[in-house]
This record gives sequence, structure tokens and C-alpha cells, in this order.
Amino acid sequence: MTAPVTAAPADGTVHTVEAGDPDAPLLLCLHGIGSSSAAFAPQLAALSDRVRVVAWDAPGYAASADPDRAPGLDGYADTAAALIRERGGRAHVLGVSWGGVIALRLAARHPGLADSLIVADSSRGSGTHPDKAEAMRGRSAQLAAEGPDAFAAARGPRLVSRDAPAALVERVVATMAASVRTPGYEYAAEAMAEADLTDDLPTITAPALVLCGEEDTVTGTEESQAIAGALTRSVYVTLSGAGHLSNQERPEAFNAWVRAHLHVAARIPA
Repeated sequence: MTAPVTAAPADGTVHTVEAGDPDAPLLLCLHGIGSSSAAFAPQLAALSDRVRVVAWDAPGYAASADPDRAPGLDGYADTAAALIRERGGRAHVLGVSWGGVIALRLAARHPGLADSLIVADSSRGSGTHPDKAEAMRGRSAQLAAEGPDAFAAARGPRLVSRDAPAALVERVVATMAASVRTPGYEYAAEAMAEADLTDDLPTITAPALVLCGEEDTVTGTEESQAIAGALTRSVYVTLSGAGHLSNQERPEAFNAWVRAHLHVAARIPA
């Protein structure tokens, strides 16, 4: 494995962390609404022997610049598409939670760029129900009122299972506190509040692996199963002993499923 390195496009707007052979197939990792590229440390470490792993800080998060205006879901998808084009033009796209929503929209909007999808602990968007949309918009007001540290301390522990190690909880909280700010989080929350991918899912033809932690109380297994059931080509997996951040809480099992998916979808050695 090559050591992860940080990089940014020429315009300096989007920060990435990368590991692996630049000539290997690309695995682009898109984090959740309260996180950053740091969430994919287990994937950067364990998968870069077979693929080029690139994890972004979404616009307005962590080391990435703040957007001039709200990108909307299509704007985030287009920015991710630009990263793929800069690195050869095709990718396997791994999205966790909000990142999964972006990944699905990217596959629907730019079908020639996504060789396959890995969608973890995600949803069709909060726009599927008015109550969900209202709750999502309320989060940005909470962040503005409390500040990143208090916001992360209150929300971070909910993202893992009840039995998650204390060190993982601390890492999740620290990552969130260091990653979220206004207006970036507000823009992301509004994009989620407006999103409803119900009609997009049947149009996506890229093979997909859909995973969800058995103890995910944020989006939940039923929502992940709904995504898998609506996609044209999908496999669904429940990961026991994991909450909403299954890629961090059960990294060995998560990575094994990703390797198996890449082997089947693209004949990448497992």
C-alpha cells in the first residue's frame, strides 16, 4: 500500500486524500453529511493495494473551500463527476449516507462515469417526506446555534452502535467537529431536504452493492433495502454489529464485501 497523500484540483476548491497506484481502477469515496475524507481511513489503508482510493472533503467541508452558493444535489454530483474526469473518466463510487445520495445522483446524471456503486447506510433523500425534510433543515440551525464542538458531541454518538468502542465514538465526534461549518453544512442539509431519488433509482444501470449496519437508527435497514430493491442490478448486505457508520465500525467486513463486489463487477482481484 502507498501512503495516503493529500491533493486538490487546479482550482483549489476540493481537497482529497488518495492512496494506491494512480494507474489502478479508481474508487471515489464520498462521506456523510457530518464527516470528511477522514471517515475513509479504513478504506484508504485496506483497499489501496487493488484500487486507487480517492476520498474527498465535500465542498464546504474540512479542507475544501466554501462554495460561492448552494450547489444543490446536482452541484455536488457534478463536482464529484469532475474529480472522476480529472482522474481518467471512470470510477467505482462509494458513498456513505449523504455521500450515497450524491453517488446515486451522479450515476443517474452521469451514467458513463460510474462503473459500479457501493452505497452504505444511505437513503433516497430527506425529500421523500415533509417531516424528514424539516428535520434535516433543522440540523443546520442547530449547528449555527451550538457550534461544531457541541453539535458533534451531541450527534456523533448516535451514528454508531450502542456497543461501539469509546475510541471510535471519540474519533467520530472529533472528525465531525473538525469537518462541519456554515455555510457548507447548511448547503448540504438543504440539498438533502430537497432530494427524492425515488424516480432516479430504476434508471441506474451500474451494478450496485448496498450495505447497511444492522443497528443503523439514522437511515435504517428498510431504507437501504428500498434502495436496493429499486435499482436495476444490486446486492444488499446487512452488517451485524454496526450502526450508521458501518465502514468505520465494521471495517474488515465492510472492506471484504467491497473487494468481493469489485471482483464481480470489474474482475479486480480480491
